[in-house]
Order: sequence, then structure tokens, then C-alpha cells
Amino acid sequence: WSPDGKRIAFHSWRGGNMEIYVMDADGDNKQNLTKNASHDENPSWSPDGKRIVFASWRDRNAEIYVMEADGNNPRNLTNHPFKDWDPSWSPDGRRIVFVSDREVDGNPDIFVINANGGNPKNLTNHPEDDLAPAWFGSAFSVAPAGKALTLWGRVKQANRKKP
Repeated sequence: WSPDGKRIAFHSWRGGNMEIYVMDADGDNKQNLTKNASHDENPSWSPDGKRIVFASWRDRNAEIYVMEADGNNPRNLTNHPFKDWDPSWSPDGRRIVFVSDREVDGNPDIFVINANGGNPKNLTNHPEDDLAPAWFGSAFSVAPAGKALTLWGRVKQANRKKP
């Protein structure tokens, strides 16, 4: 959802290629934003609604890109020889979390970068697969859809001993 709840960003396989689209919340006015020969996927709207971060294969491996919300000025943020995918904005718009297989063990880890692409940091550094990162201001998020509400959320239980 766009931060104002009026638009939805999604990726779709149309015409033999995965592209980033946006549409009105009622399903009208679908627009292809990326129009690129390579696969573009996993869009996430910036909290201010001005940009969309996404994964793209335009450099022959998945990289994290950001573009204006109208599709203009796509820019590579990660530029790394290994795959980076599944980005999500921080609630304050200053950072982006994503999955990457750039570590020696080859298993996906969760990384974070500044919104300009700088200062990459491995947050999980674990020998097993770490996937599907998402920032949540709270456990659930609610988005308006006419007179109804759509509730999205992820629940994770962690049993940890107190130090």
C-alpha cells in the first residue's frame, strides 16, 4: 500500500516478464512502472510515498533499486556480485532491509543499508536461510480499502531466557 492508502504496488508476470506495477486501491488504473527487459520484483513504498524500492535482475543478478513513485530515475543501491532481494523500508525512511546471499556460506542473510545504498551491514550472519524481512512499527499494519480494513501482519514467537 502507498502510505496514503490510495495505491497498491505489486509485481506481475505479464508479457513474459516480471514488472513493477501500481494501481488504485479499487483495482483501476494499473500502470507498469519499470518497463525493463529484466525481471523487477518485490516493490516496497517509502514511508513518505515518494519512492519505491525493489529488486531487479537488470545487472544479471538481483540488486536492490530505488525509483521515484512514478517509475522515473531507477538507481542501483547495492551493486554487488551476489544476489540481493526482498527489500523493505524502515518506518522512518532512512534505511532499507533486504535479503542477500553475499556471505561466504552462500546462505541468505538479512542485511540493512542506508536509503542511499551506503553502509551495508549483515544483521543475521547465520549458517541457515534468513528470509522475508519486513519493518513493522507494530505487530500489525492496517490499510484502508473503502469501508473495510485490510489487516496485514506477521507474528513471531521467540522463547528466550532472560540474562
